[in-house]
Amino acid sequence: MAQASSVTVPYVSYLRVYEPLAAFPEPEREHWAGYARRGHLPTAQDELRRSLADLLPTPPVAVPVHESGDAFVAELDGVVCVCPWRTRLRGWLALQELPELFPEPMLDAALPPVVRRQAAADFERWLERNPDARPWIRSSVWHVPVSWFALFAGEERTYTKAREGSAPTLSYRTPMVQARRRVARALKALRELLGEGRGDGGAGDSEGGVEVLLIGGLVDRLVDVGRWLEEFHPRSLVELDYGGLVHTLPAEHLADDVSAADVAEGIAALRAGDGAGAGEAYERLMERWRTVRERQFAN
Repeated sequence: MAQASSVTVPYVSYLRVYEPLAAFPEPEREHWAGYARRGHLPTAQDELRRSLADLLPTPPVAVPVHESGDAFVAELDGVVCVCPWRTRLRGWLALQELPELFPEPMLDAALPPVVRRQAAADFERWLERNPDARPWIRSSVWHVPVSWFALFAGEERTYTKAREGSAPTLSYRTPMVQARRRVARALKALRELLGEGRGDGGAGDSEGGVEVLLIGGLVDRLVDVGRWLEEFHPRSLVELDYGGLVHTLPAEHLADDVSAADVAEGIAALRAGDGAGAGEAYERLMERWRTVRERQFAN
């Protein structure tokens, strides 16, 4: 079975929210409390392998028939927090993004149109019964979005080198209150700069890479992630996990990766009116991730 495979599935990074047990209604709270006490909990790689196994039948299973009862578990200040996988919901959401990632012939070969249409119809019916549903996990392929880095400080970075029998890891964790505060500060700085640019002839007058920041839609993406964070308990834990990306990057790249610190430096420079400094920080970030994104198209 694919679940038991030792094959590592790379390329995906994650933004997760772990909510305290108190955030869940009964009987779900009791379920997660018991789940958290279990040993040998499954990993993100296990979830990916299960999803890939669903693509093997003919026709493939685009979205699991039943919702997952698994979750990731963490502690924040001694309080048990869980991040439900909600694999079925995330599968439906991922299907909506696939046309932007793959050319139509490739997509049709992997997931025939009839399969996608059926999954879309199932999702529509499900949403009618669950209008307030939202995932606890967001994922991204072949990169980590800049907006995710804005939630964290450089000192919240945790990196462990590869050891015999274990892969390297790179992640960040922060309390929800800090993540929300950083989103608000970043948005304030960017909006003020955008307003100044409109007032004197447009954002094109900004120095360095600041123009790219604005044109790239960072404001919209920060608004989106900020609204998502507002859906959760204020005492939640937010985690950015490089996930399978660590298997595609050289050890020296991972050791030197301080992307969250670069974003924080850029935002701080904007707030101080230092457009050149912000541009330099952004260029370092873009150069680092340009190398990673190019691997997506390598043979």
